[in-house]
Amino acid sequence: MSIKTVLFILTNAGEIGPNKRATGYFFPEVAHPLEVFEHAGVAVEYASPLGGTPPEDGYDANDPAQLAFRNSLAIRRMARSRKLSEVDVLDYDAIFFPGGLGPMVDIAADPEVKRAIARAWDAGKIVSAVCHGPAAFLGVTLADGSPLLRGRKLTSFSNEEEANYAQADVPFLLEDALRAEGAHYSATDPWQSRVVVDGRLLTGQNPASGGPLAQAIVKAFNEVQP
Repeated sequence: MSIKTVLFILTNAGEIGPNKRATGYFFPEVAHPLEVFEHAGVAVEYASPLGGTPPEDGYDANDPAQLAFRNSLAIRRMARSRKLSEVDVLDYDAIFFPGGLGPMVDIAADPEVKRAIARAWDAGKIVSAVCHGPAAFLGVTLADGSPLLRGRKLTSFSNEEEANYAQADVPFLLEDALRAEGAHYSATDPWQSRVVVDGRLLTGQNPASGGPLAQAIVKAFNEVQP
């Protein structure tokens, strides 16, 4: 059986909002999925719009998975992430967008991100994101001219969660933006795990959903739907 490979596409944005809040990718939203993928024998590679070392946020050394990632070869490889425009997503079985507030700055509007998602989707790949990562899906148009999000079931960081976290810093509310593009959005209680699978589109609501989302991706490798 061939080894499956997931491309993590990470933010390069290290600050957000009028108060210049420090941000980046949210550390557990890389560490927890990576732990699942490594256990399942799934390979992981890293890209970002600009390449290089993605800024981080939310590291907790008391979390064994985060501590293991901090001391891993994987984080050394991530520090040399490839520039997304130089990566062909067709070389991977799935693409995955971790959250953190950073994606709301660059990933949400980056044209290379949009092209990568459309190319992956049109080629039958798994497309996935957690927390603020689904901001990547905004404005994605597929080869047939249809919006990726129209009629699709998904989740992301909710308005209720944002109200108690970073509403003063984010440029828009992600839940509202996803709904506005025709997505069938749903969420559970704040900070509780939720994963939504709609064919090859897999999403997780918040940091607690990162590991379960990765488990759903591993499962989906064996039962991909159109």
